[in-house]
Amino acid sequence: MGRHFEVRAAAMQKTANQKAKVYSRYSKEILMAAKNGEPDPEMNQTLKKVIERAKANNVPADVIKRAIEKAKSNDTENYSSARYEGFGSGGGSSIIIDCLTDNPNRTIANLRACFNKAHAKLGVGGSVSFNYEHTGLIVIDYDDEEAMMDALIMAEVDLRDIEVEDGVMTITVEPQDLSKAKEAIEQLIPGVEFRVMEDTMLANDTVELEGEDLDLFKRLVTLLDDVDDVQNIYHNVSNLNA
Repeated sequence: MGRHFEVRAAAMQKTANQKAKVYSRYSKEILMAAKNGEPDPEMNQTLKKVIERAKANNVPADVIKRAIEKAKSNDTENYSSARYEGFGSGGGSSIIIDCLTDNPNRTIANLRACFNKAHAKLGVGGSVSFNYEHTGLIVIDYDDEEAMMDALIMAEVDLRDIEVEDGVMTITVEPQDLSKAKEAIEQLIPGVEFRVMEDTMLANDTVELEGEDLDLFKRLVTLLDDVDDVQNIYHNVSNLNA
């Protein structure tokens, strides 16, 4: 169904390539969700959903617990979300950067430095994101497309697409149905392990870069990945890891 799995997987690039980055990212999200409501996931649906995604991405229970305990304390640490958009040095490449920051001035200065070093250009809000889909994305080892479709439909999940490639299934749903889809999949496949379970942005169209343009875009992503405030990076370059 739909676009080829490899294209979709290549289009969705996140900063979560290293465990430390994953843990830091989810710690911030959990902290903010707990501070903005009850620090109890049974009473705070936003917090519950963040914790579910954290567990699906192998964040240890003690990391989750520390973030919740921090929210319960009098700690004044606080973050606000910010999205930045921009363009690579050539070839129609584009990029979206989601941040959680306690100092927006520092964040934009750090991002601008990354873009300058990679000969890239920051854009205004909406200059890139209009060409991306906000999507709930799940990737698991499973190949029975019909059984999965039946399970998700029975659970009243708003399903967008299912693709299977070499025994790996990619499921896209409406973002608000991500948790509902997770529960349906766990009922269908007890003990399932999620390769990916994310609220993400997928490019509608992808590009391939060559030569210096590709090298500069790789540099941009690497530099951005090292910025502490950066939570997620999404782009439309299909051969970044080639």
